[in-house]
Amino acid sequence: MKARILVIDDDAVACEFLQEVLLRDGYDVTAFTSALDALQQDLSKYDLLMSDIRMPDMDGLQFLSEVQKTWPHLPVILMTAYGSLETTMEGIRLGAWDYISKPFSPEDCRTIVKKVLEVRELRERRQDGPPEAHEEAKLIGSSATMVDFYKQIARVADSPASVLIEGESGTGKELTARSLHFMSSRRQKPFVVVHCGAIPDNLLESELFGYEKGAYTGADHQHKGLLETAQGGTVFLDEITEMSTALQSKFLRFMQDGEVRRIGGHDVLHVAVRVVAAANKNIDDEVSAGHFRLDLLYRFIVRLRIPSLRERRDDIPLLIETMLKKLGYPGVRVSNEAIELLMAYDWPGNVRELENVLQQTLLLSPFVVILPDNLPARFRKKKTDLKNGTMPDMTPLEEAQREQIAHTLRETSWNQSRAAEILGIDRKTLRMKIRRYGLQDEK
Repeated sequence: MKARILVIDDDAVACEFLQEVLLRDGYDVTAFTSALDALQQDLSKYDLLMSDIRMPDMDGLQFLSEVQKTWPHLPVILMTAYGSLETTMEGIRLGAWDYISKPFSPEDCRTIVKKVLEVRELRERRQDGPPEAHEEAKLIGSSATMVDFYKQIARVADSPASVLIEGESGTGKELTARSLHFMSSRRQKPFVVVHCGAIPDNLLESELFGYEKGAYTGADHQHKGLLETAQGGTVFLDEITEMSTALQSKFLRFMQDGEVRRIGGHDVLHVAVRVVAAANKNIDDEVSAGHFRLDLLYRFIVRLRIPSLRERRDDIPLLIETMLKKLGYPGVRVSNEAIELLMAYDWPGNVRELENVLQQTLLLSPFVVILPDNLPARFRKKKTDLKNGTMPDMTPLEEAQREQIAHTLRETSWNQSRAAEILGIDRKTLRMKIRRYGLQDEK
């Protein structure tokens, strides 16, 4: 079914121009020279509105404001020959989907209309589709590095042993803790998260251990601590290195005997919980600096280190596909060239940064296919480097992989099907690695 578009411009010639351009592309187009007249219509039957801003009686911003009251999900494109940052910001604030400056070419008009209609369709599909975003969050990755990490999780998941998860910011430490919990026999019991770095130390103690009524000013009722709340389950202490050494001492005693005494209380409670913690800093350095107790560190039987994203670049395409579904854009595709740039980047913010980049790209350039030029500015230098033959820094594992691929290609006389079979990967992955490692120049 062809899209229905309503055009509003006090200039009859401009209306005719837009009708002619859009009718050629197969759209059903209606035009008005007055915003007041347009508001008398049932606008719900249209898929897109295009309105000039400078008009007598009612301007485009006033029209947009009225549309938002009754049809808040109807996309509106604003047009003006008097563009300014202030006008643009006001239009976006009022709910405009996009903005085009006059004079514009027929191609500019077609491009922006096609883009907005595609985004509208994707949003409707996101609302009507399965609730993928509400599914339980989990670690994503199929690279050899992540498979090895999964094995470590599986080996310790059902053990009562306390676990310390180490890794850079944004790698997925909380997801790892949740995986440990939901893969264990404790999965039906509580999983309680404590953000040590977000709670002042005096409040953190009462949150962990609870308090009795009258324990201090304002304690007008008994309060169960999070350790009690997690009875039989798992308590996850995020950013444990932010806990003061005084509180570390009290928590050490809990880890030794499982006993909890509420602040202001005398009764000792026995709590059976599994303790999983995450360190946002190098914990060995924190011990050396006297900021973290060595005896508390020794209470963590297992130490897991989650790989950074640059150590598992092969997972980036799968992560992108999963994130696009999670963000509600399953129909969006990332071009191979854009994938190469994303895989060449070092990702200091890891998986969290990757998701942020995707969100930013989708919001600012919501095309159905993401091209290199749609990516944030910091990736354009990578694009230039790759064109100039400059290789990004590689880890020892990547260097070894590059050499293995190069050797296999030479041995098979660059028969990519045969090389992919020997390497145990598909041809698409092999071609991507050939481009990433600059091997096409060695052919």
